[in-house]
Amino acid sequence: MNKRFVGIAAASLLASVTLVAHAKDPALHIDAAKPAGKVSPTLYGLMTEEINFSYDGGLYGELIRNRNFKDAFVNVRPRGFGGTRTDAAATQPQNPITTPAHWSIVPEVDHCTISLDPNQPLNTAVPLSLRLNAEGLVRDQRAAFANEGYWGIPVRPNSTYKASFYAKRSVFGARGPLTVAIESNDGKTVFAHADVADLTTEWKQYTVDLPIGDVLASSTNRFVISTGSPGDYWFTLISLFPPTFNNRPNGNRIDIMQKLVDMKPSFLRFPGGNYLEGDTFEERFDWKKTIGALSERPGHRSPWRYQSTDGMGLLEFLEWTEDMHAQPVLAVFAGYSLRHMNVPAGPELQPYVDEALEEIEYVTGDASTKWGARRIADGHPQPFPLHYVEIGNEDWFDRTGSYEGRFAQFADAIRAKYPDLKLIATTKVTSDKADLIDEHYYRKSGEMYADATHYDQYKRDGQKVFVGEWATREGSPTTNMNAALGDAAWMTGMERNSDVVLISCYAPLFVNVNPGGMQWASDLIGYDALNSYGSPSYHVQKMFSENLGDAILPMTGEEIPTHAWQPPAPRGSTTKPAPRVVPSLFYVATRDSRTGMVYLKFVNAVETPQNVSITLDGVKSVDPKGTQIVIHSDDPMATNSITAPTNIVPVTSDVTDLAPTFSHTFPPYSVTILRIPTH
Repeated sequence: MNKRFVGIAAASLLASVTLVAHAKDPALHIDAAKPAGKVSPTLYGLMTEEINFSYDGGLYGELIRNRNFKDAFVNVRPRGFGGTRTDAAATQPQNPITTPAHWSIVPEVDHCTISLDPNQPLNTAVPLSLRLNAEGLVRDQRAAFANEGYWGIPVRPNSTYKASFYAKRSVFGARGPLTVAIESNDGKTVFAHADVADLTTEWKQYTVDLPIGDVLASSTNRFVISTGSPGDYWFTLISLFPPTFNNRPNGNRIDIMQKLVDMKPSFLRFPGGNYLEGDTFEERFDWKKTIGALSERPGHRSPWRYQSTDGMGLLEFLEWTEDMHAQPVLAVFAGYSLRHMNVPAGPELQPYVDEALEEIEYVTGDASTKWGARRIADGHPQPFPLHYVEIGNEDWFDRTGSYEGRFAQFADAIRAKYPDLKLIATTKVTSDKADLIDEHYYRKSGEMYADATHYDQYKRDGQKVFVGEWATREGSPTTNMNAALGDAAWMTGMERNSDVVLISCYAPLFVNVNPGGMQWASDLIGYDALNSYGSPSYHVQKMFSENLGDAILPMTGEEIPTHAWQPPAPRGSTTKPAPRVVPSLFYVATRDSRTGMVYLKFVNAVETPQNVSITLDGVKSVDPKGTQIVIHSDDPMATNSITAPTNIVPVTSDVTDLAPTFSHTFPPYSVTILRIPTH
């Protein structure tokens, strides 16, 4: 065990013997004179993949559901490892292929029909269209069809929405014009509308603005296209965008993006996760099919069995990082899919290696390169900064053991062309070709407490680590306070060892909280069509990321209270392991070497306040006035929700009694950050 970490591991175990006998308050000692290591500047970032309607129906701004009519079915299935069958639609029968899911004839109109038409394709990427048969119209009647959106079309006041679609008409009749509108579900309120004239018998794209006035925000609305002219019409790639973050075309939802920006992440790991691999090779994230015009993107089924439009494509991921002032951590497909399909190392794998090299070139290349020039043509002249590339995802599931060879083939090729890139392996490899190993942890709070010292004993000159997915899985659809305590305890361990754990990110990031929107419980940010909120774990993540020095300070603790924790029985066994004594308090300190600010993070996981004596050694002076940021709840099962988004949030206040030695009381079930100015 490394000596600098004796405090939490050993002292806390001794406390279980001495606490009752001496009844002393806990004490912490911080040595600010001898930093134990450097804090990784990329320690806290974000991980994302298409799950829980994270992009379509979530962050991605598109409001039309099934815009290219490829959502032929509505059933969603869970994954096998930890997923929970939460989608009510999973038990519903599949819709016939002729039914355009999420589209309907407006109820009061019964003299027209809509159907899917494979015989009127826009192109090979968009092979289906919606046929509106309005031949039965007579004078003063209208034919109309509507899209329900992702659990509603949100209307926000004083906003201009942009609608677009491809349309054509039959040779006879069907002269139009068309009316495009956003209206309430009962049709009584029309929030905005615009007319489109001059339809032809050939496909043409039409674009209109739909300005919303000073109305109350709502989501019980629909998007409607109607006509009073009889005949046949065809439509495809129907789109509706609200204002987007930084006004990006094909951009992201403003409120959710702002929550991400506020976290100040150092990186974004994308595109996944399982979303990278797909159930089969054909359903992987095929990056070349996600760039260019939307009409060139066929979309694909996500591993959670709903259709991904791929509107959130490779360039959109990269622009997402740019908007957060973060760097990309690019995961490349490595020849393995979730149904245990794999390509062994050798000639058959080489096309996927070449595909990865081209993807890196798209991200980083200049105009002299084929794929850098393509990125420039797609609208982004400047290359993106790229330092980390992950080869595959969770390849420990590959039962053939082929990853060793697959990783080596990718690593050799990438290093030959991009020697400065750091390469991440998704499971241990025996060669020295991996710069980092990606480790994943999904646990309950008790396991997080018991394993908070996980990285304390790692060799300082050994393998570096990327904790690429982790979470305390308690609470649904987003986490509760107890999960936030487990998260914070685990984060103190990562931060204390951030000379080993160079990068880390929580997962999953998003969940649509509507019925049918969730496939994986305990998520960071929840939303419906109109509103979004951060879970207690979100706020803890934000607190840790915002308050981080560049030097790790050694700490020791005395009289740290403990509790007995019952480890779960191993899978397939009915015999429970013996209980373990684990700490109830967790802590870490870092210092900003430029300003002298010490950031002390303290987790009180018990139901009683803790009065703690804190000593800072190795400082000339301590300003008496500092700041505390506290997130706390008397009920560890309490949480935030769409209807109570600020039930548990951090509170910032001044502290005025700081000194080289001082006492501070930490509330029950709380995470506290003390900003201590030192010189």
